[in-house]
Amino acid sequence: MAKVGFVGLGIMGAPMAGHLLAAGHELYGHSRSGLPRALKEAGAIACVSSADVAGQADIVFTMLPDTHDVGRVLFGEGGVAAGLTAGKIVVDMSSIAPVETKEFAKKINELGCDYLDAPVSGGEVGAKAASLTIMVGGPEAAFETVKPLFEKMGKNITLVGGNGDGQTTKVANQIIVALNILAVSEALLFASKAGADPAKVRQALMGGFANSRILEVHGERIVKRTFAPGFRIELHQKDLNLALSGARQLQLSLPATALAQQLFSACAAHGGAAWDHSAMVKALEMLANHTVSPER
Repeated sequence: MAKVGFVGLGIMGAPMAGHLLAAGHELYGHSRSGLPRALKEAGAIACVSSADVAGQADIVFTMLPDTHDVGRVLFGEGGVAAGLTAGKIVVDMSSIAPVETKEFAKKINELGCDYLDAPVSGGEVGAKAASLTIMVGGPEAAFETVKPLFEKMGKNITLVGGNGDGQTTKVANQIIVALNILAVSEALLFASKAGADPAKVRQALMGGFANSRILEVHGERIVKRTFAPGFRIELHQKDLNLALSGARQLQLSLPATALAQQLFSACAAHGGAAWDHSAMVKALEMLANHTVSPER
């Protein structure tokens, strides 16, 4: 059994760490809000700082909101880097900027340790069900060492390439998800405005080439008006900002991604930053002066 550390025990991190603990691994944890009660009762050991976690564990996971947070936790006062010794592995499972990820990896490598960027897809539901998709960048030997732990948290686990490639894959994932939400939203809005029953239209489409996980899950949310998060609009905005800023650096045009971001911004302007990202449809509904289905 491994000595595992986990920094960032929020909505995603807590259940992910819980799966490692349930598998019999020794778990050291630290979070700004304190060690969750369920983890403590299951035997997790609370640490006073991220450096303390790194000092106790051989493999240290981080699951944090944004690039700045990861940089602070890794290299700030009392950060992970201060507690590392050569031979340990740092695994960042946050969704952050690929360019900064490569810089973080270099700094960790200079300490004699390996670094994996391993962002996830699947949200809170996937974290609780241990069914996350995990996209990994970093050295193959470190990946093989950590893979048995990844398998306790997810099901589709892929080593994409070197450091930064995991984060690049996650950004690509978020582009696809946003544009699929946009497509499903427009289709159901069109159907509803034309007088068809959007619930029955969705059901019919699920049997054909237009079927997708977004149509299945978020199409149902749109029809039933259930916009409590899942995955908040403000978090998807953060990910699309990474896509658009990266595109500028690459001198690449992503017009559909920019449109999706503008629709998310319209939702946020109407108080919807914490809505589920399927609520993008509300921005389109405001433009059309028509809702897919009545509010419940």
